[in-house]
Formats: sequence, C-alpha cells, structure tokens
Amino acid sequence: MELIVARNREGLLKARTGGEVALVPTMGALHEGHRSLIRLARTRADQVVVSIFVNPLQFGPTEDFSRYPRTFDADLEVCRAEGVDVVFHPSAEDIYLPDRQVSVHSGRMGEIVEGAARPGHFDGVLTVVLKLFNLVQPHVAIFGQKDAQQLAMIRRMVADLDVPVEIVGAPTVREPDGLALSSRNRYLTAEDRQVALALSRALHKGAAEPTPSRIRAAAREILDAAGPRLFVDYLVLVDPATFAEVGESHAGPAVLAVAATVGTTRLIDNVTLTLNPA
Repeated sequence: MELIVARNREGLLKARTGGEVALVPTMGALHEGHRSLIRLARTRADQVVVSIFVNPLQFGPTEDFSRYPRTFDADLEVCRAEGVDVVFHPSAEDIYLPDRQVSVHSGRMGEIVEGAARPGHFDGVLTVVLKLFNLVQPHVAIFGQKDAQQLAMIRRMVADLDVPVEIVGAPTVREPDGLALSSRNRYLTAEDRQVALALSRALHKGAAEPTPSRIRAAAREILDAAGPRLFVDYLVLVDPATFAEVGESHAGPAVLAVAATVGTTRLIDNVTLTLNPA
C-alpha cells in the first residue's frame, strides 16, 4: 500500500481504512530510535500513523525551535521503509487556531525536574499530544522511554482526562558506545560527543549502587569528572509515576534521570531501576 501524507483533519479521515490505529508522535529527524517505535506500533494495530510536527508550544524563547532539524524528505523514506501507512504532517496553522485560547495545563508535575528547567514545556507537549489524539483518534500511542517525564505526564493526562488511548512506552535505543539516540546528537562535535558519553556512564554507574544516596553520589562523580564542557541541569532519582524525588526508604521502581548541555547541545537520558531496601 502506498504511503499517504495527510496534512489536516480531512486528509486523516480519507486515510482511515478501519481497524485499530497506532500513533507514533514525532518531531521528525527520524533515527533508529523512531524506527523502533514504528516497529512496535506495527505489532499493536492494523494501521500505523506517524505524525511529524515540530511543535512551537513546547519550545521556550531561548530554545532551539528554529534550529531543530527538519528533514521531511528523509523522514518519508524512513516511514516507507518501515511500512508506515499514514504520515500526518500538518503546519502550525493546521494545528493551532490564530486566536487559540485553551491549552492543557500540566499542573505541579509539569513544573518539576524537566519542567523546572523548561517552564511551560509540558503545557506545550500535552496540548499538542491531546490535539493529535483528537485528530488521529488512535487506539494506542507509542512514546520513547528516553523522554521519561514526558511519558509519565502523558499517562497522567490520559488518566485524568479519560482519554481513550492506550499509552505504550518503548525502551531507549542507544549507540554502541551507550549514547542515547536523539535528533539533537547531530549537533555534537566529535569532542562534544565524547564528553556526552558521561551521561550514560553516570547512569550506568549509579544504577549499580544499592541505595538512593549512593546511586546519586556515584552518578554525580562521573558527571563532575567530565570537565567544563558538560553543564548539568539536573541529576535526580525519582518515582516513575510522579517524578517526585525518592527517599532512602523507597522500594520499587525508580528513574535515575539527567539533563545536561554539552557545548551548545542539551541532552537528556535516564535509566529505570528497582530499589530493594534492606
């Protein structure tokens, strides 16, 4: 079946073929991590829709909206190779009314960790995701675990607003040296890329420790040794559902998450682990 490119609600309606629909929301610049999401989506539904939309609402005034990579022709080839049925590629005007007034507020959970570093970011994320859900009407949506707080926020929104979409998290895909795949990796110089490896090394080192204090200390040691080209925004050990910091007595799943700027490129990464206090 030929790949269909839809640019608005009418195009999406024409592309519907019946059966269950899986949505993979992206901002384009597709890489192997996105391919893994698409492959998972293919196992979950009859029709796979990939959205490609660089969402202006989730970028702050000092962030890289204009610089964010836009590689639509190459992205289409990825989608064709992976057997995607529909690519939804709207313009900002197709998504947002010029006099838009109503948005999703992410609440307290959207103001901590990544939300504290990027005020308003999760309001923009949740607003566009809810709009995509309403436009595409998927049965299931696939998101990467690399954006762990985003995944937790979307699950919270779906639960709080009774949105009839199943949310599935997919494992982070990494380069052989451990660097988490990201569309922003292309901005790293060769030197920066070597420095950036400190993020995955710190997470790996921390995850091997038994207690929250030792986990944080071991990870911080690696980050501190990375040198002045690595500026750490945060290193946190949090509950995966709420992103609240966990204490020494915490038992069960936790997320060790880091965000840092390497040179001029901001990167995030995380690992999920299980704490078993004595």
